[in-house]
Amino acid sequence: MTAPQKNQQCALLSRLYDMKQKQLLQASQQADSLRYRVLSAEADAISEALKAIR
Repeated sequence: MTAPQKNQQCALLSRLYDMKQKQLLQASQQADSLRYRVLSAEADAISEALKAIR
């Protein structure tokens, strides 16, 4: 993967992670713990993908 591609993918994953964190915040204020756990798992997966790229 070239440097520009890495930067582009990193930027995309960062935006996805930010959006997932907003969803997590909203879910934490509701009673649906399954939704929160799913969103948390997705955020963790995005975070791990970011770490792998860097």
